[in-house]
Parts: sequence; structure tokens; C-alpha cells
Amino acid sequence: MTIEINNLTNFAVDKKVFSTVAKKVLKGENRETEAVSLAFVDKEEIRKVNKKFRKKNRATDVLSFLLNEKQCLGEIIICPEIVKKNAKEYGVSAKEEMLKVFVHGILHLCGYDHEKSKKEAEEMEKKQEKYLSHINLK
Repeated sequence: MTIEINNLTNFAVDKKVFSTVAKKVLKGENRETEAVSLAFVDKEEIRKVNKKFRKKNRATDVLSFLLNEKQCLGEIIICPEIVKKNAKEYGVSAKEEMLKVFVHGILHLCGYDHEKSKKEAEEMEKKQEKYLSHINLK
């Protein structure tokens, strides 16, 4: 399992933390042989990608793209600016929210889709909480 991290922002990224989280979730989903690509981008960039691929002309916190290439499960794109704003709104730390959207993105790559049905949304939420509860957020 490898994780490739591309940070295109001035957000400080603790690569070890993201690597540890990715390993835990992928192992839990029996996908530990696969790699994940993670990119951090600004609001304008994530808006462009969201518009191009999802026809939604707005910035968002996280996007996931399933690649299913040789040993690469997919790519997760995170906008730290939006994550920080959301964290403030939800009353959680930026780190907590950052790891939550990262786990959320990995689960999408593993085939979970909260937009399909209420049942799948609940299952995805449970998994997300389970993985996050095993991560030291302090």
C-alpha cells in the first residue's frame, strides 16, 4: 500500500498521518495492496474539477475518482480551505475534519456511495465513524 501525496497549497501536510489513516482504512476494506493518490488543491482548482466531472460549478471539500489502474485504487482531491471552513461550522478541529473527509474519500474509492440510497449512506457513515474512532485525533 502506498500513498502519493501532492500538496499544491500552503497547507502543512503531515504525510505520516495520512499514510497511517490510508493503511488502516484500506486494510479494513481488504484493499491493502492498492495505492491511493491524494492531492491538496485550492478552492478555484477544486471548483474547476467539480464542474468538469460532476457538472457542479462550486468548490467542495473532497472529491474522489476511482482509477482502478494497476494497483492504484484512485485519487482523492481535498481543498483544505473548505475543510477548515466546514470544521469551524461543525465545531470540530481542522485536523479532525481533514481526516474525516480523507476517510470519506477512501470509502468512496472502495465502492461506497452515500448518494445511492439511505441504507448505503448509513453504512458508509458507520464505517467512517468506525475508522475515525481508531485514529488518535489529538
